[in-house]
Amino acid sequence: MKERILVVDDDREIVKAIGILLEQEGYEVERAYDGLQALEILGEQSVQLLLIDVMMPKLDGLSAILKIRERQNLPIIVLSAKSEETDKILGLSMGADDYVTKPYNPRELAARVKSQLRRYTSLGDIHAPEREDEIQNGRLCYRLKERTLYADGEPVRLTATETKIVELLMRNRGRVFPAEEIYQRVWEEVSFAPENTVMVHIRRIREKIELNPKEPEYLKVVWGIGYKMEKMQANR
Repeated sequence: MKERILVVDDDREIVKAIGILLEQEGYEVERAYDGLQALEILGEQSVQLLLIDVMMPKLDGLSAILKIRERQNLPIIVLSAKSEETDKILGLSMGADDYVTKPYNPRELAARVKSQLRRYTSLGDIHAPEREDEIQNGRLCYRLKERTLYADGEPVRLTATETKIVELLMRNRGRVFPAEEIYQRVWEEVSFAPENTVMVHIRRIREKIELNPKEPEYLKVVWGIGYKMEKMQANR
Protein backbone atom coordinates (compact mmCIF):
# COMPACT_ATOMS: atom_id res chain seq x y z
CA MET A 1 0.00 0.00 0.00
CA LYS A 2 1.14 3.53 -0.77
CA GLU A 3 1.94 5.74 2.19
CA ARG A 4 -0.43 8.69 2.52
CA ILE A 5 0.94 12.16 3.27
CA LEU A 6 -1.09 15.19 4.33
CA VAL A 7 0.24 18.54 3.06
CA VAL A 8 -1.09 21.62 4.87
CA ASP A 9 -0.44 25.21 3.78
CA ASP A 10 -2.67 28.20 3.11
CA ASP A 11 -0.69 28.88 -0.07
CA ARG A 12 -2.45 26.66 -2.58
CA GLU A 13 0.40 26.86 -5.09
CA ILE A 14 2.84 25.46 -2.53
CA VAL A 15 0.42 22.63 -1.69
CA LYS A 16 0.00 21.90 -5.40
CA ALA A 17 3.76 21.84 -6.05
CA ILE A 18 4.56 19.62 -3.05
CA GLY A 19 1.68 17.34 -3.94
CA ILE A 20 3.03 16.82 -7.46
CA LEU A 21 6.52 16.17 -6.09
CA LEU A 22 5.36 13.58 -3.56
CA GLU A 23 3.06 11.82 -6.02
CA GLN A 24 6.01 11.49 -8.40
CA GLU A 25 7.86 9.82 -5.49
CA GLY A 26 5.06 7.26 -5.23
CA TYR A 27 3.05 8.63 -2.28
CA GLU A 28 -0.65 9.34 -1.99
CA VAL A 29 -1.27 12.98 -1.08
CA GLU A 30 -4.08 14.62 0.87
CA ARG A 31 -4.34 18.42 0.88
CA ALA A 32 -5.51 20.93 3.47
CA TYR A 33 -5.30 24.72 3.67
CA ASP A 34 -5.60 25.44 7.39
CA GLY A 35 -5.09 23.68 10.72
CA LEU A 36 -8.76 22.88 11.31
CA GLN A 37 -9.11 21.21 7.92
CA ALA A 38 -5.98 19.19 8.69
CA LEU A 39 -7.45 17.94 11.97
CA GLU A 40 -10.65 16.89 10.18
CA ILE A 41 -8.73 14.86 7.61
CA LEU A 42 -6.56 13.21 10.28
CA GLY A 43 -9.71 12.25 12.17
CA GLU A 44 -11.24 10.61 9.12
CA GLN A 45 -8.30 9.02 7.27
CA SER A 46 -5.14 7.06 7.94
CA VAL A 47 -2.16 9.34 7.30
CA GLN A 48 1.46 8.24 7.62
CA LEU A 49 3.15 11.68 7.59
CA LEU A 50 2.17 15.33 7.99
CA LEU A 51 3.80 18.32 6.26
CA ILE A 52 2.45 21.50 7.84
CA ASP A 53 3.03 25.24 7.51
CA VAL A 54 3.23 27.48 10.58
CA MET A 55 1.30 30.64 9.71
CA MET A 56 -2.23 29.73 8.62
CA PRO A 57 -5.79 31.02 9.18
CA LYS A 58 -8.35 29.48 11.55
CA LEU A 59 -5.78 27.30 13.34
CA ASP A 60 -2.04 27.84 12.97
CA GLY A 61 0.40 24.98 12.44
CA LEU A 62 1.93 24.99 15.93
CA SER A 63 -1.47 24.82 17.64
CA ALA A 64 -2.48 22.03 15.27
CA ILE A 65 0.66 20.06 16.14
CA LEU A 66 -0.17 20.29 19.85
CA LYS A 67 -3.67 18.92 19.26
CA ILE A 68 -2.41 16.16 16.95
CA ARG A 69 0.23 15.00 19.44
CA GLU A 70 -2.48 14.55 22.09
CA ARG A 71 -3.96 11.66 20.11
CA GLN A 72 -1.61 10.56 17.31
CA ASN A 73 1.99 9.47 16.85
CA LEU A 74 3.01 10.13 13.28
CA PRO A 75 6.00 11.93 11.75
CA ILE A 76 5.47 15.69 11.43
CA ILE A 77 7.59 17.99 9.30
CA VAL A 78 7.15 21.75 9.74
CA LEU A 79 7.29 24.03 6.71
CA SER A 80 8.95 27.28 7.81
CA ALA A 81 10.23 30.46 6.19
CA LYS A 82 13.97 30.97 6.71
CA SER A 83 13.34 34.20 8.60
CA GLU A 84 11.13 32.42 11.13
CA GLU A 85 13.87 30.74 13.18
CA THR A 86 11.67 30.83 16.29
CA ASP A 87 8.98 28.87 14.43
CA LYS A 88 11.45 26.04 13.80
CA ILE A 89 12.46 25.88 17.45
CA LEU A 90 8.86 26.08 18.66
CA GLY A 91 7.73 23.46 16.18
CA LEU A 92 10.36 20.97 17.34
CA SER A 93 9.63 21.65 21.00
CA MET A 94 5.91 21.13 20.44
CA GLY A 95 6.36 17.70 18.88
CA ALA A 96 7.46 18.12 15.27
CA ASP A 97 10.18 15.75 14.08
CA ASP A 98 11.85 17.93 11.47
CA TYR A 99 11.47 21.15 9.50
CA VAL A 100 11.98 22.26 5.93
CA THR A 101 12.72 25.89 5.09
CA LYS A 102 11.05 27.83 2.30
CA PRO A 103 11.93 28.06 -0.50
CA TYR A 104 12.55 24.33 -0.25
CA ASN A 105 14.86 22.15 -2.31
CA PRO A 106 12.63 19.46 -3.89
CA ARG A 107 15.24 16.69 -3.57
CA GLU A 108 15.93 17.56 0.05
CA LEU A 109 12.21 17.68 0.89
CA ALA A 110 11.69 14.24 -0.69
CA ALA A 111 14.72 12.92 1.24
CA ARG A 112 13.40 14.26 4.55
CA VAL A 113 9.99 12.73 3.95
CA LYS A 114 11.57 9.37 3.16
CA SER A 115 13.85 9.69 6.20
CA GLN A 116 10.99 10.32 8.63
CA LEU A 117 8.81 7.54 7.22
CA ARG A 118 11.70 5.09 7.46
CA ARG A 119 12.43 6.08 11.06
CA TYR A 120 8.85 5.48 12.14
CA THR A 121 8.37 2.25 10.22
CA SER A 122 11.76 0.65 10.95
CA LEU A 123 12.25 1.87 14.50
CA GLY A 124 8.65 2.12 15.65
CA ASP A 125 8.32 4.97 18.16
CA ILE A 126 11.44 7.09 17.69
CA HIS A 127 10.90 8.58 21.14
CA ALA A 128 11.48 5.19 22.81
CA PRO A 129 14.33 4.91 25.36
CA GLU A 130 17.82 4.21 24.08
CA ARG A 131 19.53 0.87 24.49
CA GLU A 132 22.54 0.82 26.78
CA ASP A 133 24.92 -0.09 23.95
CA GLU A 134 23.92 2.71 21.59
CA ILE A 135 24.33 6.45 21.23
CA GLN A 136 21.28 8.16 19.75
CA ASN A 137 21.59 11.58 18.15
CA GLY A 138 18.60 12.73 16.12
CA ARG A 139 18.30 10.50 13.05
CA LEU A 140 21.70 8.92 13.78
CA CYS A 141 22.34 5.95 16.05
CA TYR A 142 25.76 4.46 16.79
CA ARG A 143 25.77 0.94 18.23
CA LEU A 144 28.89 0.45 20.28
CA LYS A 145 29.06 -3.35 20.30
CA GLU A 146 28.49 -3.56 16.56
CA ARG A 147 30.62 -0.49 15.86
CA THR A 148 27.99 0.41 13.28
CA LEU A 149 26.33 3.74 12.53
CA TYR A 150 22.67 3.79 11.53
CA ALA A 151 20.91 6.68 9.79
CA ASP A 152 17.11 6.47 9.92
CA GLY A 153 17.41 2.83 10.93
CA GLU A 154 19.60 1.87 7.96
CA PRO A 155 23.28 0.88 8.45
CA VAL A 156 25.77 3.33 6.96
CA ARG A 157 28.67 1.76 5.08
CA LEU A 158 31.75 3.35 6.66
CA THR A 159 35.40 2.47 6.32
CA ALA A 160 37.35 1.49 9.43
CA THR A 161 38.85 4.98 9.66
CA GLU A 162 35.49 6.69 9.15
CA THR A 163 34.01 4.48 11.88
CA LYS A 164 36.70 5.58 14.32
CA ILE A 165 36.02 9.24 13.55
CA VAL A 166 32.27 8.77 13.92
CA GLU A 167 32.66 6.94 17.24
CA LEU A 168 34.93 9.67 18.60
CA LEU A 169 32.50 12.43 17.64
CA MET A 170 29.34 10.54 18.66
CA ARG A 171 30.81 9.80 22.09
CA ASN A 172 31.60 13.49 22.48
CA ARG A 173 28.63 15.24 20.89
CA GLY A 174 28.93 19.00 20.96
CA ARG A 175 32.67 19.02 21.66
CA VAL A 176 34.94 20.62 19.05
CA PHE A 177 38.01 18.57 18.08
CA PRO A 178 40.96 20.18 16.26
CA ALA A 179 42.07 18.22 13.19
CA GLU A 180 45.37 17.43 14.95
CA GLU A 181 43.59 15.75 17.87
CA ILE A 182 41.27 13.76 15.59
CA TYR A 183 44.29 12.52 13.64
CA GLN A 184 46.22 11.51 16.76
CA ARG A 185 43.23 9.69 18.28
CA VAL A 186 42.16 7.90 15.09
CA TRP A 187 45.46 7.18 13.37
CA GLU A 188 47.26 6.87 16.74
CA GLU A 189 50.31 8.70 15.54
CA VAL A 190 51.62 12.25 15.40
CA SER A 191 51.42 13.99 12.05
CA PHE A 192 52.39 17.40 10.74
CA ALA A 193 49.63 19.34 8.96
CA PRO A 194 46.94 16.61 9.08
CA GLU A 195 44.13 19.03 8.17
CA ASN A 196 43.67 17.84 4.58
CA THR A 197 43.60 14.15 5.56
CA VAL A 198 40.95 14.72 8.24
CA MET A 199 38.96 17.08 6.01
CA VAL A 200 38.69 14.47 3.24
CA HIS A 201 37.36 11.84 5.67
CA ILE A 202 34.88 14.30 7.18
CA ARG A 203 33.59 15.15 3.71
CA ARG A 204 33.09 11.47 2.88
CA ILE A 205 31.22 10.85 6.12
CA ARG A 206 28.97 13.84 5.42
CA GLU A 207 28.10 12.44 2.01
CA LYS A 208 26.92 9.25 3.71
CA ILE A 209 24.95 10.65 6.65
CA GLU A 210 23.65 14.10 5.77
CA LEU A 211 20.41 14.68 3.91
CA ASN A 212 22.06 17.70 2.31
CA PRO A 213 25.87 17.43 2.55
CA LYS A 214 26.27 21.04 1.38
CA GLU A 215 24.31 22.21 4.44
CA PRO A 216 25.25 19.63 7.08
CA GLU A 217 23.18 19.34 10.24
CA TYR A 218 25.37 16.87 12.08
CA LEU A 219 29.05 17.04 11.12
CA LYS A 220 29.89 20.70 11.54
CA VAL A 221 33.10 22.63 10.97
CA VAL A 222 33.97 25.30 13.53
CA TRP A 223 36.14 27.61 11.47
CA GLY A 224 39.64 28.04 12.79
CA ILE A 225 39.17 25.38 15.46
CA GLY A 226 38.04 22.00 14.15
CA TYR A 227 35.05 19.68 13.82
CA LYS A 228 32.15 18.54 15.99
CA MET A 229 29.10 16.30 15.96
CA GLU A 230 26.14 18.59 16.60
CA LYS A 231 24.10 17.49 19.60
CA MET A 232 20.55 17.23 18.31
CA GLN A 233 17.26 17.45 20.16
CA ALA A 234 15.69 14.12 21.07
CA ASN A 235 12.94 14.45 18.46
CA ARG A 236 15.24 15.42 15.58
